Amino acid sequence: MKASLLLALVCTAMLAAGARADSPREPETLVRKVQEYAQKATAMAKSAFSMVQESEAAQQARRWLSDKADLAKQRLVWLKEKLAELWKQMPAP
Repeated sequence: MKASLLLALVCTAMLAAGARADSPREPETLVRKVQEYAQKATAMAKSAFSMVQESEAAQQARRWLSDKADLAKQRLVWLKEKLAELWKQMPAP
């Protein structure tokens, strides 16, 4: 996440420098362009952050499913054993 945020800040700085080069000595235009670029960079950072969160959530979900699958297998083995014991205890007709 820190790398994505750093990248967004670097992009903003580069875009601001480009905006300065495009607007010869017009402070209002420069300010407007820097604001536009800052908004774009913020949107990019939010998007990157969202992707990181989604990725972390997916990893947590996979771990949870993996853990629960192992537990479910153990429970099924236990249940099978119990059913086998009960089946043996049933009187023959």
